[in-house]
Formats: sequence, structure tokens, C-alpha cells
Amino acid sequence: MDMSAFNGTVIALIIVALAFDFMNGMHDSANAIATVVATRVLKPVQAVLWAGFFNFVAFFLFESHVASTVGKGIIAPDLVDNAVVLGALAGAIVWNVITWLIGIPSSSSHALVGGIVGAGMAKAGPAAIVWGGLSKTIYAIVLSPFTGFLIAIVLMILASWAFAKANPTWADGIFRKLQLVSSALYSIGHGSNDAQKTAGVIALLLYSNHVYKEFTVPSWAIFACYVTMGLGTMLGGWRIVHTMGSKITKLSPMQGACANMAGAITLFMATGLGVPVSTTHTITGAIIGAGTARRSSSVRWGLASSIVWAWMITMPAAAVMAALFYWLAHFVL
Repeated sequence: MDMSAFNGTVIALIIVALAFDFMNGMHDSANAIATVVATRVLKPVQAVLWAGFFNFVAFFLFESHVASTVGKGIIAPDLVDNAVVLGALAGAIVWNVITWLIGIPSSSSHALVGGIVGAGMAKAGPAAIVWGGLSKTIYAIVLSPFTGFLIAIVLMILASWAFAKANPTWADGIFRKLQLVSSALYSIGHGSNDAQKTAGVIALLLYSNHVYKEFTVPSWAIFACYVTMGLGTMLGGWRIVHTMGSKITKLSPMQGACANMAGAITLFMATGLGVPVSTTHTITGAIIGAGTARRSSSVRWGLASSIVWAWMITMPAAAVMAALFYWLAHFVL
């Protein structure tokens, strides 16, 4: 490790990366807490504190496979410079701000991956892309909501069968308690996957500035990202909470518990495989699956389709913004 390489520009870019991580926590807080807020298991302030704490707990449970994928599996690390890092982060941040202000649960993962691709291509064209890693990431991003959807349906079927003859009030109380557990597990999954993405960008920055001779994801960077994301989650994003928790479908405690558990299972699998996925996609798919299992007509499919359109344009929109910021940063830096 070369401490002399820690110049003012590197430190400033680390701060920008942590700012994105903080915003990611704010933007995606709805993923973990929308169901417990919508079913009134927890008050909003209690819910964000609960989610933020378990975001940080993930630091102690998972290795840095996702960070490595983001850092060296999307664009070639040897082509990266400070302007590419700044362009990628700025493009993702601007798109997150836009979608956060209008209350659309777009994917911070999409925005970051799109930003990295856009800034990398602005510098070196298609040669900058690690096509194998990028395609794996895109496949996983597409598959994650379907996985959450299917697991939620299976869990709803099993729960409905197991509690078919139970007293409704007693069963409702059980699922309210299970919502706390499933929300905690989902928050762990959210932290494990999303915080590592920012850590991967910081690792890429450090490698491009020769702080480390080989690509390395330092433990201090991962720790900083988990803490920052947890703090961002604690501030919350209430517009998106409303969209996720009540506009897509009206959730019962059983549906909320099954949706969160389905999302958690999906994220644990993805993080274990080192695959960055969209936590927003995952929980939205799970919520739709939980609603569909009870009654397909209970899902507001028009709103769901508009969210899908937002997902589809996020990556290219963030890529274009990142390319513009790269060209600006190229002259400034």
C-alpha cells in the first residue's frame, strides 16, 4: 500500500463514492421497510432504524465477492482513471436524485452499473467493457425480480396451507412478528449486496491511483460503505416507501412477511455468488408475487408496468449522464 498516493483528488473521490452510498441507503430504504410500514408493524422512524442497523450487520456476515465483481468485472481496471470514477458516480447520483424526487423506485444498482459503463465507454469505447462480467451482471439484474416473484408465491402457498385452519387474529399476530424477522433479513441482504458495490468502486479508484499494486478491496472501505449505507437508510425515502408499500398492492402481514423473506433469500444467493443484483427489482418482484398469490387483480399492474419502464431506462440514462460527466471531469481533472 502506497500512502503517498492518497492525494487530495483520491480523498475527494472517496467522499463522492460514500455520498453515492449514503444516497443509495436513502433511495433504497423503502426496499426493506415498505412492507412493515404499510402493514403498521412498525412506525416509520422505528422501521428505518431497524433497517439501518441490519444493513450494517451484513458487514460481519459476507465476504467481498460483489465488490470484486463491480470493481474489475464490468470495465477493465487498467483503463480507469479519476475522470472515469467521477463520471460513473456523478451519473448514478444524478439519476438517483431524479427518481427519488419523483418517487419512482428505480434501481441504484442499474444506475451505478450504467454509470460505470457510460464513463468507461466515453474514455475507451467498447474496448473498455468486460463483456463476460457485464453480461453476467445484466442477466442477474433481470432474473432477480423473477426469482423474488416465484419464491414469494411459493412461500405464500405454503403459509396459506399451514395457517388455513388457524384463528385469523392469532395468525395475523404471528405474521406481524415474522415481518420483523424477514425485514431484518432483507436489510442484511440489502446491505451485503449494495454496500459492496460502492466498495468495489473505491477499490477501483485506489487501484487506478496505484495505492495498491494489485486490485484489492480493503476492509476499511467495506466498513465505511456499510456504515454510510446504514446511516442513509436511517434517513429514509418516504415517497418511495409509499409507492412500494401501498400503491403496488395492499399488503397483509402474511404477504409482507413472505415478500421480505423471498427478497432476502434471493439476495443471500446473489451475494454468496458474488453477483450484484438490484435490491429494488428483487423486493418489487417479491411484493408483486405475494399480491398475485392472494389475488392477481389486487396488483395494480399499470403502476407495476410504469416501474418496469423506469427500470429499463435507468441504465442507459445513467450511462449517458456518466459519459457527459466524464468529458467534463476529463478537462477539470
